[in-house]
Amino acid sequence: MASLKDTMQSDLTSAMRSHDEVTVRTLRMVLTSITAAQVAGKSAHELTADEEVALLSTELKRRQEAAAAFAAADRPELAAGEEQEADVIRRYLPAPLSPDEVSALVAAAVAEAAAAGQTGGRAMGTVMKTLKPQTSGRVDGGELAAAVKSALGMG
Repeated sequence: MASLKDTMQSDLTSAMRSHDEVTVRTLRMVLTSITAAQVAGKSAHELTADEEVALLSTELKRRQEAAAAFAAADRPELAAGEEQEADVIRRYLPAPLSPDEVSALVAAAVAEAAAAGQTGGRAMGTVMKTLKPQTSGRVDGGELAAAVKSALGMG
């Protein structure tokens, strides 16, 4: 199976041939971020699929925040451009989890923690540690934490 980076590079070539400027611009920025992450640190390394998804999630969040800032500053044309870039990035992320799916995963993780003797606030870390790999890139961490707190009766 081709890595996400390889898929993006082939899509970049296709977008260049079809003169899709938004896709070309966005994929170049994302590929640059991936390359920078690969060479960051003491030694260069290939990113794992989870690291690539986390990086894409970060890039998506940046675009969404920029779009919101531009909209608040009454710059709809710039906000629309950021939204278009966000749409390109979303193509490469796994499908987001529905609220029902999140609730089911949280309920299972809370039950597992309760079976291990952890309840209330003490179980928060255990439950989050269990859920994070299952939900990586598919649900916002803040939303997940809120669902866990609610299920644990903390808020």
